[in-house]
Amino acid sequence: MLALACLLIGAGLLTMLAPAGLGGPTPLRVTQGPSAAGYRLVAETAGKAPGFAHDLVELATEGTLLLLLLLVAGVWLLGRVRDPRMVGGALLTMVGTAVAYATSEGLKALVDEERPCRALGAVHTIATCPPVGDWSFPSNHSTIGGALAVGLALTVRRLAPVVLPLGVLAALLRVVAGVHYPHDITAGLALGGTVTAASLLAGMPAAVRLVGLVRQVPVLGPALAGRP
Repeated sequence: MLALACLLIGAGLLTMLAPAGLGGPTPLRVTQGPSAAGYRLVAETAGKAPGFAHDLVELATEGTLLLLLLLVAGVWLLGRVRDPRMVGGALLTMVGTAVAYATSEGLKALVDEERPCRALGAVHTIATCPPVGDWSFPSNHSTIGGALAVGLALTVRRLAPVVLPLGVLAALLRVVAGVHYPHDITAGLALGGTVTAASLLAGMPAAVRLVGLVRQVPVLGPALAGRP
């Protein structure tokens, strides 16, 4: 029931955040409203920063996701010797992230929202504007960041004060880099977070049983899931 509630909340948020005109013959161009204004303020300010700051933002954009992935790997490795729930949580986090990413790609193809760096024009951005056809809503980086952060927070509660800000930072950096609107990253965080939360809430009992079964497999089992 909680898992279904998570998915319904995520679907409601995505519906609220999606720009109007789904399925139209031409790409959507969001040029007015608070999200466009927020994008202009952040992207134009960041674009005026020194060159080393540009390099730092681009590095941090990928680095935050890499750090979250390394933390998932660390939880899996530690879980092999401590707690099968940690192994199961790491597995479900990756499954939820994959499902959320695939959903994000599907929504991009449905919504066809033009990137703000192209729709608004004349905005000097840190990152190179993605090519036409690489749509903006929702943000894939934000989806992955939200999914990994929420999965880690639910698996190891003590990590929440670290990983949740990292997930939000991964999303915010996409606006700073100039390639997404604020509503794109909010939608990505909502999508990734709710899908992964639902995966853990619904799948943890089965994941723990699976870990127990895998542990019985000679040689490969202990390597993947630890010893019983």
